Amino acid sequence: MVDLKYIGHSAFEIKHEDKAVLIDPYVSINDKYNWHDSPITDILLTHAHSDHLGEALEIAKEKDIEITAIFELANYCKEQGAKSKPVGLGSWINYSWGRALFFPAFHSSSLPDGKYGGCAASILLDIDGVRIYHAGDTCLTSEMKTIKELYAPQIALLPIGGKYTMDVEHAAVATKWLGVKTVIPMHYGTFPEIEADLERFARLIAFDNTACQILNPSEIN
Repeated sequence: MVDLKYIGHSAFEIKHEDKAVLIDPYVSINDKYNWHDSPITDILLTHAHSDHLGEALEIAKEKDIEITAIFELANYCKEQGAKSKPVGLGSWINYSWGRALFFPAFHSSSLPDGKYGGCAASILLDIDGVRIYHAGDTCLTSEMKTIKELYAPQIALLPIGGKYTMDVEHAAVATKWLGVKTVIPMHYGTFPEIEADLERFARLIAFDNTACQILNPSEIN
């Protein structure tokens, strides 16, 4: 069984049996999430911006675990004293909880010191036969059609807040292109400039039995 928690913004914990993986752990925005007691074995980063890098370094150091990220970002994490696994795009990476595959996302990526953070990424996770696509920060891209054709994800975590990423309308098209049956919206409402109409998004994707599952970070347990 795969247990998925929405921590807030683009941060998720995905747990399988006695292991958990964190994606884009900007966890400081949710004081109800206790990462200290979670069985986290890996951290995966889509890109270097502070609202995605979040508390990755602190968590990785305390738990003595690796951060997987695109080459430039992984090297930065290593320079900051954390264990890291540098990767590129397009090949499966094996873990104790399953495997992951990094794809391109169409977005910028800069390190906290302003230097280039490598290309932005989206991530497909394959955990016990469940395929979850975390789109990262991206615009609508035809790469999503390829992901459907080759990998057939069942769940998509899609940004809908607009301005820096897809908005509601474009995320609805992404849902169709990916062919998923469940969409969990993310990257909205954290800041005033990325407010989104959740009801409209749910209406737009109400086709082919596609469900919009809205997770409330304040109800995390």
